[in-house]
This record gives sequence, C-alpha cells and structure tokens, in this order.
Amino acid sequence: MPATATDPHTSRTRSWWGWGYVDAHPDDAECVATGALLPGTLARPLPVPRIADLPIGRPAATPPAALAHLVTADPRARAAHAMGKAYRDVARALRGRPGRIPDLVARPARDQDVTDLLDWAGGHGVAVIPFGGGSSVVGGVEYRGDAHRAVLSLDLTAMDRVLEIDTASRSARVQAGALGPALEAQLRPHGLTLRHFPQSFEFSTLGGWLATRAGGHYATGHTHIDDFVQSLRVITPAGTGTSWRLPASGAGPSPDRFFLGSEGTLGVITEAWMRLRERPRHKASASVAFTDFARALEAVRAIAQSDLSPANCRLLDPGEALLSGASHDGSAVLVLGFESATAPVDGRLAAAVDLARAHGGRGAVADRDAPQDAAVGAWRSAFLRMPYLRDGLARMGAVVETFETAATWDRIPALIDAVRTEVGAAAARATGHPATVNCRLTHVYPDGAAPYFTVAVAGRPGDEVEIWDDIKAAANDVLHRHRATITHHHAVGRDHRPGYDRQRPDPFALALRAAKDALDPHGVLNPGVLLD
Repeated sequence: MPATATDPHTSRTRSWWGWGYVDAHPDDAECVATGALLPGTLARPLPVPRIADLPIGRPAATPPAALAHLVTADPRARAAHAMGKAYRDVARALRGRPGRIPDLVARPARDQDVTDLLDWAGGHGVAVIPFGGGSSVVGGVEYRGDAHRAVLSLDLTAMDRVLEIDTASRSARVQAGALGPALEAQLRPHGLTLRHFPQSFEFSTLGGWLATRAGGHYATGHTHIDDFVQSLRVITPAGTGTSWRLPASGAGPSPDRFFLGSEGTLGVITEAWMRLRERPRHKASASVAFTDFARALEAVRAIAQSDLSPANCRLLDPGEALLSGASHDGSAVLVLGFESATAPVDGRLAAAVDLARAHGGRGAVADRDAPQDAAVGAWRSAFLRMPYLRDGLARMGAVVETFETAATWDRIPALIDAVRTEVGAAAARATGHPATVNCRLTHVYPDGAAPYFTVAVAGRPGDEVEIWDDIKAAANDVLHRHRATITHHHAVGRDHRPGYDRQRPDPFALALRAAKDALDPHGVLNPGVLLD
C-alpha cells in the first residue's frame, strides 16, 4: 500500500504530511485545546498543508521503458515519500519547506524488480531511498544534498505476503513490505503471531523494523526485532544473498546481524524468515503508583533482574503519567503486564506487584485474566493517540522532540536528571518559553534501561526547525557525556549521525566504509545514512 493511498484493510486515507490517518488528525478546536497546555503557542493553528503548494518539478531522470510500469512521478506519491514522520518533517511540511522531493517513486512487486531498479539507478547516478511505511522519525527516508542527479524512492509495500509457514519450527517466510496489520492478519488463521507491536505498528513494515532494529511489544526479554530473525534475503548492487535458516550458529560473524540496522544503505531486505509464537491466551495487568521516582526506578530494576519477565514494564514519570491520564496526583506510575499462551500469569503479576510494593509502590493485582485497570487503559489509549497530538501541537507552533536511549543502571538516575535539567534549559534558551520534559522507561533489562524523553515548548513562528535542531544537539551532548546510546530503537537515519559517529569505534567505521564501497560501488543506496 503506498503511503498516499486508501488502506485496503480499513478504507481510511493515510496522511501525506503527518502521522497516521487523515480522519484521526486533531481538528482545529482540539489543536487549540492542546496548545493551551504550553504557554506561548499560537492563537490559532497553522493550516493543513496542501500538495499543490509544494515545489514539485519535473523528474530529473526517466526510467527505461522496461521499468516504466514500476515507477510513477505522481505529485501526491512523490510528496508522501519526501520525508518521514519526525517533528522536523511535520514542521517543514507545515511551512512548505519539505526539502528535496523524490523525482520518482517505484513499487517493485518481486525481487527481480528490485534488482533491475538498482542496476538502472547505479548506472545513471540516481539515489535510491528504500521506503517501507514511511514512519521514520530520524530522517531515514529522505534525501539531503545534491550529489545525485535524481532521487528514487523505492517503496516495498507491494511485496507484502507471508510466503511460507513452517509450523514445526514455528516460523514464517515473509516479504519485507508487509505492514504490521497485514502481517498479523496472515498469521492469525494459523494461531501464530510475531508479536512485534511498536507504536508505529499500523504504519511500518517488517523490512523497516529489520533495517532499523526496531523495538517492539516486549518491555523485557526479546525486545528488539533482532531476536526474532531466523534468516534474511538481501539484494545489493553487488548481488543477492540469503542466509541459512538456523536456530543458532557460531559460524563467524553473523550475516543477519550485518544487515540488521543497516537502514537500506548496504542493501535492500526483501524477505525474512521470522520466529513466531503462539497467540497469548492468558493476560493480566496492573498499575503501581509511586510518590518517589527514585524508588520507582529501584522497583523496576528489581523486577527486571528477577525471572518474572513481564511483557510490559513501563514506568511513567509524574509528567508522563499526568499527560496520559494514568495519574492525576503527581505520582509516577508503573504499568505492568504479563501474557502467556500456555498458563495463567496472575501469579507472576502478583509477584511483580509485591516487588514494586517493597520499594514504596501502591497498587493492587487484577483478577486472573481480568480486563486491564483504568491506569493501564488510559496509558494505552494515550500511547496510540500521542503522535496525532504531537502534530496538533506542531500546528500550534510548538516544538516537540522525542528521543530514546539506553544506559546501564548505574548511569540511569544521573542521565534522567541531566536530560531534564540541561535539555529543558536548552529549549527555554532557544525559545524564551518554559519547556516540559517528561520521561518514561519503555524497555528494561537486567543490566540497564531505555528511557524515552518528550520535550515540548512553544516555538518562534517560522523558526521551529532551527529550534528543534538546537534541542537535538543539546540532547545528543548529554547522551554522549553519560555514555548512553544515541538510539535504542528509532535508528540513526540522518538526524542521529553526529551521535552515532561519536559512539561507534573507529576500526568498525573503517570496516563499515569498506563494506559500503564493496556492496554499493556507485554510492546510490540511501546516501548519508550511517556514513558519507
């Protein structure tokens, strides 16, 4: 499904400039109400941008007749493939400054189409930007610069089928263009699930998850898509390769790990064998409130270091809890959830709540397989609605930055304090308005955690992108100083390049450059991502 079309599964139209579905966008009244939460925002929302107002010129390249049926120069398709869905992208669209719009959009239907398109692009100086659902929030699906004569967006969503299911090994061979709902719909009749549900689930593809090492449903244990990969098929300008299907292997560096997280700059992932699981039949959830956020962090660490393995273990600080409706009394809230395909989970939930109570938490255990409690339900609803509200704030002239990271437990308290203090101060300096900085833990491990931050502040009309850049730079500096990763699950793209360059070891950078030169000798695959 192209990013501009009506979704065949829902008959709903995707937005070309903002998050999600057009009919779910906040109306003007909701934008004003949301903007009132931040002092200094506009009196009325910016108008919804129009494709007719964009500088879309004639394509700078024409594909050969043999490929013409795969390619379109339709203005709406080109606009929808010009950017991802970061705040930076939304702000540019609202101001009519989307950056370089691709000359062409291609929708291959099979591997040979991908090979033919790469061959043509490499021989004609055409940059190729692999594109799944277009939900990137780090500048991963746009072209920046002018080193290539033309830009082709390679949309893989026509390759969206589950090709084969191995029930004995509980795995499936899936085309990379399958969007989350389409993938799960094809697995459901077999009683199986990938159970990978990032916030972008509706609007992102399996290939996108693999190329960005996406984090998903599980807050503990197998949190990244990496853990579910059995084999990959990748097409590069230098050739096509498929790794063996194996439950595990110690045979040298892993070819799968090599392409996971490569963000379309080393090759195009077209298929993957994925490990599946039975659909859960037993679920239980509860919330625990804390008046002391430091003790709440200790409670989460205790749960992460136990053998309970909750599916959900997300800690919301007081600001995040208030914003989501999970708490209205200034408490932090820990959202816990357990699930299983084979046995009731109420005992594990009770044990986790007991650990939280031992660290000052207040909470009750829900009955076995009972519906989620009010705080859990409020958080879940707000979680899904939040990207739409961000776009509403953008229309009110607010600057909203979200970023996530991970660090070891010994660094987590100081890291969170530094981000709140220093990034909040940087946002206030850049705008002259007080900033809100909220935090939640999205994924937790025995040795560390992944904090996710939201920064919101009223901007200056017309300067929103420059302010966002200043906030991003301040955040990157804090993360680097505290030895926290530049990204836990949103990928590097172009926006995180400065932090990634500082994080990776120099010998690895040399090896990555050599691999890029060998696999993409004409330098056409997603230029500027991971390396120049």
